[in-house]
Amino acid sequence: MKKIFLTIATIGLLGTSVYAADGGKKASTTPTVSYAVQNEFESTFEDAKNVTWAVTANCQKATFTVNDVKMTAFYNLNGEYLGLTQDVSYNTIADKAKKEIADSYKGYDVNEVIKLETNSANNFAETVYFVDLKNTDSEVLVRVDQSNDIFFFQKVK
Repeated sequence: MKKIFLTIATIGLLGTSVYAADGGKKASTTPTVSYAVQNEFESTFEDAKNVTWAVTANCQKATFTVNDVKMTAFYNLNGEYLGLTQDVSYNTIADKAKKEIADSYKGYDVNEVIKLETNSANNFAETVYFVDLKNTDSEVLVRVDQSNDIFFFQKVK
C-alpha cells in the first residue's frame, strides 16, 4: 500500500513539474497567417509600419499604418486579397451623399467614416464608405456607394 501511495505521489509531482515548466499554458490552437499572404502583403504594402496580424474563421487580416493612416488589409483563407479599409474624414464623402445623410438622419452626428476598397470577381475595384451615425438613443451604420447613394446597412445600438 505504501509503494502504491509513493508511486502515485511521484507521478503527481512529475506531472506538476512538467505543467509548471511551460508556465501552465496550453498549446496554442490559433491558426497562423500563411506565408503566401505575408509575402503578398509585404510586396503590396512596402511602407507598412506597426503591422499586426489576426486570423479568424473567415479571413486573415493585417492592421497597419502607412503615413500615419491606420489601415486593415483582408485576405481569405486561401490567400486571395479581399480588400482594404481605412479611416477617413467625413469630408471625403461627396456633397450629394452628405446632403442625403443630413436629410434622412436628422439629429444624428457623424461618429466615424470607413473607406472600403474591394476587388470584385472581374477585378474591378469598388470603393464604398460606411458612415457611423449616432444620436442620444441609437447608432446606425449607412453605406455610401460609388454613385453616392445612401443605404441603411445596420443598426449598431
